[in-house]
Amino acid sequence: MSGPADFPPLSDAAWPEAVADMRAGFAGRLNVYRVMAHHPDLLRAWRPLREHVVNRTALGPQLSEVAILRTGHRLGSSYEWNQHIERARARGLSDARIASCAGPLDAMDTTDALVARAVDELFDAHALTPATISALVEGLGKAAMFDLIATVGFYSVLGYTLNSFGTPLDEDVAQALRDRPFAP
Repeated sequence: MSGPADFPPLSDAAWPEAVADMRAGFAGRLNVYRVMAHHPDLLRAWRPLREHVVNRTALGPQLSEVAILRTGHRLGSSYEWNQHIERARARGLSDARIASCAGPLDAMDTTDALVARAVDELFDAHALTPATISALVEGLGKAAMFDLIATVGFYSVLGYTLNSFGTPLDEDVAQALRDRPFAP
């Protein structure tokens, strides 16, 4: 039987030849992708969707982080939550705004609450309500509404992977959080 210890982040020495070209890019930088490298075909297939969801989303960098943080919170993924504290800070979110992503909707900015409500609906009902679809399309645009759904799905897969294998937080992020503790 396999367990979490059987699927640690792969070291450079154990990196699969089938994805050798990916090690110097995003795949080699984060422990979650070093775990995914246990399945090289999946990691390679992941790249184009990752490029869109992470770098080309119609949500924009800040609302993307709100969606990711809420998703990480809903998944109970400490890796995803902590990893995205640093990325959210780099994208201009205050610690208070970051913390609000794990709180009640009525304590959030209106647009952040709309995004968080959509995440919650996807987790709770596995679908967006017509009212939320309308609000997202009207407020953020059709592409952003679709990108929000894709972001929740994408980061859910990552969160399931992280939670299943007990993936450790990347050391550079852990150090950044030690240097500048999260203080909502």
